[in-house]
Amino acid sequence: MTEPNRVSPFPAPDHQPVAGGIAARARAAASGGARYLAGLNPEQREAVETLDGPVLVLAGAGTGKTRVLTTRIAHILSQGRARPSEILSVTFTNKAAREMKTRLAEMLGQAVEGMPWLGTFHSISGRILRSHAELVQLKSNFTVLDVDDQIRLLKQLLQAENVDDKRWPARMLAGLIDGWKNRGLAPSQVPSGEAAVFANGKGGKLYASYQERLKILNAADFGDLLLESIRLFRENPDVLRQYQSRFKFILVDEYQDTNVAQYLWLRLLSQAPSSAGASLPGSPRQSITSEEDGSPGLDPARRPGDDDRSMAASGAPLKNICCVGDDDQSIYGWRGAEVDNILRFEHDFPGARVIRLERNYRSTGHILAAASHLITHNEGRLGKTLHTEDVEGEKVTVTGAWDSEEEARGIGEEIEELQRKGEHLNDVAILVRASYQMREFEDRFVTLGLPYRVIGGPRFYERAEIRDALAYLRVINSPADDLAFERIVNVPKRGLGDATVQLLHDHARKRRIPLFEAARAVVETDELKPKARGSLRGLLLQFERWRAQREVTPHTELAEIVLDESGYTEMWQKDRSADAAGRLDNLKELIRSMEEFENLHGFLEHISLVMDREGAADEEAVSLMTLHSAKGLEFDNVFLPGWEEGLFPSQRTLDEQGRAGLEEERRLAHVGLTRARRRAKIYFATNRRIHGTWTTTIPSRFLDELPAASVEITESKGGSGWGGAGGYGPSRFDNVESFGSSYSTPGWQRAQARRPGAARGSSEGGFSEQQSPFAGRDPFGGNFGRNKRGPMTIEGELVAKSTGTVSEFTVGDRVFHQKFGYGRVIKIDGNKLTIAFDKAGEKHVVDSFVQRA
Repeated sequence: MTEPNRVSPFPAPDHQPVAGGIAARARAAASGGARYLAGLNPEQREAVETLDGPVLVLAGAGTGKTRVLTTRIAHILSQGRARPSEILSVTFTNKAAREMKTRLAEMLGQAVEGMPWLGTFHSISGRILRSHAELVQLKSNFTVLDVDDQIRLLKQLLQAENVDDKRWPARMLAGLIDGWKNRGLAPSQVPSGEAAVFANGKGGKLYASYQERLKILNAADFGDLLLESIRLFRENPDVLRQYQSRFKFILVDEYQDTNVAQYLWLRLLSQAPSSAGASLPGSPRQSITSEEDGSPGLDPARRPGDDDRSMAASGAPLKNICCVGDDDQSIYGWRGAEVDNILRFEHDFPGARVIRLERNYRSTGHILAAASHLITHNEGRLGKTLHTEDVEGEKVTVTGAWDSEEEARGIGEEIEELQRKGEHLNDVAILVRASYQMREFEDRFVTLGLPYRVIGGPRFYERAEIRDALAYLRVINSPADDLAFERIVNVPKRGLGDATVQLLHDHARKRRIPLFEAARAVVETDELKPKARGSLRGLLLQFERWRAQREVTPHTELAEIVLDESGYTEMWQKDRSADAAGRLDNLKELIRSMEEFENLHGFLEHISLVMDREGAADEEAVSLMTLHSAKGLEFDNVFLPGWEEGLFPSQRTLDEQGRAGLEEERRLAHVGLTRARRRAKIYFATNRRIHGTWTTTIPSRFLDELPAASVEITESKGGSGWGGAGGYGPSRFDNVESFGSSYSTPGWQRAQARRPGAARGSSEGGFSEQQSPFAGRDPFGGNFGRNKRGPMTIEGELVAKSTGTVSEFTVGDRVFHQKFGYGRVIKIDGNKLTIAFDKAGEKHVVDSFVQRA
């Protein structure tokens, strides 16, 4: 009996040149002195031509790493060292894989074909798994589940285990399982302490049940593509040897972003076939400390295996593996990336050659000097210094602003000034640390008429949580807004599903009334089941209360009340997904954005203007994105707002990860600076709303780590100006005992009017020394950011109101109802009928749901 789906290796003798197909074209392209090597600098050429043994290419930002990778493949082919199908080239994104294929086609003069193993970790792993699916208890046509399917399956398992999915959400369990798989941990390998954090110790059992259920369904999730491939290799040495023999060269892009599972997968494939059967990487290491081998910041529980380590130390033959990456750009630790993978490359691959690409072809001298000086404060790095042969260019500017509003005004004015000088908006980017910072800029750009695009995510007001919150406010403002009411009628979950909404639509269409009015009528009848009817009645009562409060409560406070009492805020507080905290921050930013408007109606009108702003796809526009989304991009002009302690570096990251978190934040700052080709402009605000409260902030520690020779301090163009603190120039407010506000915004003026003890009849509206916002109070006189409110009890009863129509039925009419059957009308109240049904008894229904019998 033959073994199923085994791949036969086909290694070519090393001494024979490989001809035919893409290899032949590569050799032809190489004739006449290897034209593809022309233009490479000495370090790049060394990285391309060093083909034997393990090679680590430390490629700094803008040093041409993609060119090195693609040229290296062309060189391997042109030298006849391997067939195209014997090269494993791994990237992180499909976009990167397509770019490599395009560049290879340009080098070779024809489209690239015959390179089946050029792709992402997961796509290549999926291909291997489908060839050997039976060996991991799957069939070759297995399904890869998306996130929604995962959540649905986990909910079923939670229900079967009688776990309260409100206290222990399925999304939280999905996150835990994904983290375990990223570390290469099967259910039996999860540490008991980690398994205990979910459902009082049931996390490990649920993980095991989930994996068993996947096998029954002939399915795998995204993490399984790597995890099951690793298991396939470990449990089937002959299969591993086949692939080790097949791949003569391995190339890896963005090696600093690999997680433990990806590291394990690569380590298994990178061993020579002769060593595979003797010793395979096994269980996660129990203890490898930084004192043991001198590597910085190593997590003792995360390295692949003692067997693996001993193999590397013993000098077992290794594949020709070339990893390209930059330890100074490892910024994805929050999703499992391990910077230690690149820091330990020489330890894992003894005798490895390290080639540093330090010649930058993107940024000017001052920008590179600032970025390089900043990153030297990190201890966990291999070390390199970016330099350029280009001009020094403009210095990096650091500008202080009074608050985030002035920050946005100042950046807006600088962009308009660049426009007047002939700069293109496509060459301008604003890189923020947190997504909620975008709101201020979006509003400002709409006011200025500056086109913009958000990269890596939706615009602020298009985010799901913002749309939900706005839907609640729209229904309060206009009960006839059916689209808004339908959006939130069951958000958060109230047991009002599609059937309920359909019933409301049916009645609303027949009576030509809004859904809200249809709901008023339906809750007074027996059309809905008691639980659904009670939920809907409760929601309508809440809207009645909120609408009454609108007349006596500031609209910002009303928004907080609505989000709290509706359960919407609580829904995201209980959500354990990675983006839940960011969504809560966005909701707080939404409430803050309402302060400059007089009332709810004015705010919603403004939102309509913002949402209506849709430019053409090819229109010149400013790019707005987070620092994480900016990796790999470059712009002539880069603005970096929000460089303050607590925001950047993020206090949440510091609290959770300590020094390792600080170093990753510093790498993020390095990435931000190196996105700029000609100009990098850093901003910080002295006052910022953080978690709903105005706070006087201090400049980021990263500013003190910039070299003075490459930095210029400037004054904000956005308004009052602020020289900053901590060595960045004196404040114009220093030693002033009383001063008038330079603000003229409605929000600022309302804040002054509401201040306790505000002077009446003052012509200047200034602060006395005792009233100064710096005198031990919040920056804006104690009113801004006040989230506390006293206990409030609002009693009320929802009375079903007649729609003003007269029913076409009369007492005594014989009627038929789809749900209750036949009956006779015994009472009429407007459009509401009381009917004595033959089988269901006496019921109250709306006349649009019955017909004459």
